[in-house]
Amino acid sequence: MESILAVHGVSKSFGGIRALDGCSLMVKKGAVVGIIGPNGAGKTTLFKIISGFEKPDTGRVIFNGEKIENMASFEIARKGLIRTFQIPKALTKLTVEENMLLATQFQYGERIWDVLLRSAEVKRQEEASIKKARALLEFFGLLHLKDEYAGALSGGQKKLLELARALMAEPKMLLLDEPFAGVNPTLAMRILELIKELRNSGMTILAIEHDMPMIMQLCDHIYVLNKGKVIASGTPEEVRANEQVVDAYLGGV
Repeated sequence: MESILAVHGVSKSFGGIRALDGCSLMVKKGAVVGIIGPNGAGKTTLFKIISGFEKPDTGRVIFNGEKIENMASFEIARKGLIRTFQIPKALTKLTVEENMLLATQFQYGERIWDVLLRSAEVKRQEEASIKKARALLEFFGLLHLKDEYAGALSGGQKKLLELARALMAEPKMLLLDEPFAGVNPTLAMRILELIKELRNSGMTILAIEHDMPMIMQLCDHIYVLNKGKVIASGTPEEVRANEQVVDAYLGGV
């Protein structure tokens, strides 16, 4: 199967601290891949580099056949690589539906000449965006909250909104930063089932997660990072059977 994301020999230092040291990984189209490792292993730095929030000192990042390691984060997002955050970034003083509509890409209404000269087309696009936003909110169980301010949502609901808003941008691939962190067990299972549905629909996903039972259920392939290097990779079964991984990170999970 063709890869959609490839990271080759990426290194990154902050002062005297080497956060990534020749890190490489690959994600195939339609796969769900996990990244695990202890705090300070370099997982978040790797995500920041892939999504354009940091630039690598060395190495390459290829997305959909194109080098992206020197692109800005908004340019990478426009190419279809969309990231969520461990702490959701909802705009708290906008409603849930308004948050969704902000994520729509290439809106005619953003350009004054289109508003003046193509008003009918602008209106049709806005109506289509609202329909899509409401369909996604229904999928994530948030439609009844569409008129609530995002700031009034619970932590778990904000996680769901973050996922729904990411899908509004029509991603080719999702980067999920600890989707189960800070979420109660019932809602975590709901998020797990929703992500599985996305996987079954063909969505490609790369996820960082500390919840080992969740990541083992979710992923086709897992990379283990330690001190900025990939020390193991394989299927969940292979990673679970790796003595070094079990002893250092999984605690016998």
